[in-house]
Amino acid sequence: MSGTLSSAVWLLPVLPLLGAAVLLLAGRRSDAWGHLLGCATALVSFALGVAFFVDMLGRDAAERVVHQTLFSWVPVGELQVDFGLQLDQLSVCFVLLITGVGSLIHIYSVGYMAHDPERRRFFAYLNLFLAAMLLLVLADNFLGLYVGWEGVGLASYLLIGFWQYKPSAAAAAKKAFVVNRVGDMGLVLAIMIMFSTFGSIEFADVFTRADAASEGVLTAIGLALLLAACGKSAQVPLQSWLGDAMEGPTPVSALIHAATMVTAGVYLIVRSNAIFDLAPNAQLAVVIVGAVTLLFGAIIGCAKDDIKKALAASTMSQIGYMVLAAGLGPAGYAFAIMLLLTHGFFKAGLFLGAGSVMHGMNDEVNMRRYGGLRTVMPITFVTFGLGYLAIIGIPPFSGFFSKDKIIEAAFAAEGVQGVVLGTVTLLGAGLTAFYMTRVMLMTFFGQPRWASGASDARGDVPVADPHESPGVMTVPMILLAVGSVAAGALLAVGSSLQHWLEPVVGAHHGEPALPVWAITALTLVVVLAGVAVAYRQYARQPIPEVAPAKVTAFTAAARKDLYGDAFNEAALMRPGQELTRTLVTVDGRGVDGAVNGFAALVGGTSMRVRRLQTGFVRSYALFMFAGAALLVATMLVRLW
Repeated sequence: MSGTLSSAVWLLPVLPLLGAAVLLLAGRRSDAWGHLLGCATALVSFALGVAFFVDMLGRDAAERVVHQTLFSWVPVGELQVDFGLQLDQLSVCFVLLITGVGSLIHIYSVGYMAHDPERRRFFAYLNLFLAAMLLLVLADNFLGLYVGWEGVGLASYLLIGFWQYKPSAAAAAKKAFVVNRVGDMGLVLAIMIMFSTFGSIEFADVFTRADAASEGVLTAIGLALLLAACGKSAQVPLQSWLGDAMEGPTPVSALIHAATMVTAGVYLIVRSNAIFDLAPNAQLAVVIVGAVTLLFGAIIGCAKDDIKKALAASTMSQIGYMVLAAGLGPAGYAFAIMLLLTHGFFKAGLFLGAGSVMHGMNDEVNMRRYGGLRTVMPITFVTFGLGYLAIIGIPPFSGFFSKDKIIEAAFAAEGVQGVVLGTVTLLGAGLTAFYMTRVMLMTFFGQPRWASGASDARGDVPVADPHESPGVMTVPMILLAVGSVAAGALLAVGSSLQHWLEPVVGAHHGEPALPVWAITALTLVVVLAGVAVAYRQYARQPIPEVAPAKVTAFTAAARKDLYGDAFNEAALMRPGQELTRTLVTVDGRGVDGAVNGFAALVGGTSMRVRRLQTGFVRSYALFMFAGAALLVATMLVRLW
């Protein structure tokens, strides 16, 4: 890579960080142009990312990695950490996704947030989000990654709670912050174990020395990293924050779900492949978490009437696919990244499409009050529909190429594990087809339910006047729809992405037990079955404007997110409260009691002793005489 270009890697995170700083420090003075600066910094970062990628393409694999050390960061004893950046085949994929999709979301936000008085602050937070995520994927050591990791957590807290005057938004931001802190402890522990074991936290040192560590140590590091990934990527058991995060503005949902936050956990696992490849038990745990979350999110998505929460459950499930693939080792790393990249296009398009629907429906999110919107919002309908076809895996859309590869990799696993994982991924594909078809039918087809002025516990719902969104919103949706159609084929032709990532994640040449054509045919049959079931239920009969009160236990559980919050409350919050009360009692009656008791003893003793100070000379003379007599008597006894 050319010297001038390689020395500019630091500009990738600094440009959006500078934009955030200017917008926050300038305050109201930047209201008129703040959104333009926010978009400009994201677009310039994207242009730089494209330049780096093009330059990489013209070089041999061994010459594509760029290291840039900016300054000595932590020179403390044996802990010597430089603030360094690393741009390689893996990180450049994330750079293009973050800045490319992030820029489109910035542009979309210009229209979506046009009437918000705090739009300038919103763009500052978006820029901060991009800067933190770029630092996360560009750092060449785990401490730098951790700074970006925490920066993403801060930015998500600010954006989810952007409308903090709404109690629900404030509570959702706090919930996301707290749940992610639990996961973050895993990354902290992993970094500590790495330094204790390897004497370094640099990627190059840790990964090259990993084979010298015991399997137990590597398993501990792997499980700690998995805990961190569960928090950021909303995987079981730390998934409960993701649905509530929909309280933020819709562009935030698109940014979190498609291009930044929830992809961080997948990046962490794939980046740490050298550790997981040597820790089979940790790798198995990754597979189990991914498989469980895959089904967990899909089941929840089948019962959500809130369009954004249905898409949020979908993200949970799709990230589950990626985590499962990453747990398969070299057989799945590249496919996890392939789905991550294609998911960035179609999920961002779906969320922006949902925002467009809300824009024309007085911010209504209940799909039971939609219906028939394809005729009044044709661009939104077409772009959303292309994203829908991509996510359910219909050929030749991007999801078909990426998700099917994970299903093939699952079936290729050894023995019973292959059968179980293959079945789970197939079932997830069928459920995805069902709930996404449900979203399409309830939103864009059937009779309009938005003109009835239906009411619920909140009171009368105003009659909506749905209309197509302005061009500043529809153009990003169109571009993302193009990506939903083409990205999968571009990544899959000639196994291009696998070859591109081989220097980072290794190569794999295994084949599934079943022929590829058979797996593809079986997957399409399952997907079409899911579409058919949804069509029968939501297209061939009227959709009630109020969800039925009497439902099966399965549906009731899905509506309550499979009792994820109830589990967290019973397993974590209540025991935590009891532990806190116990510690307060021990501290108050034990520690404080001992301290206060000793102080009372000293105080009481001093009260009694000071009574000996009477102020009478005769008393002092008597004590002096008694002391002298005692001294003389002692001397006489010793002489005797």
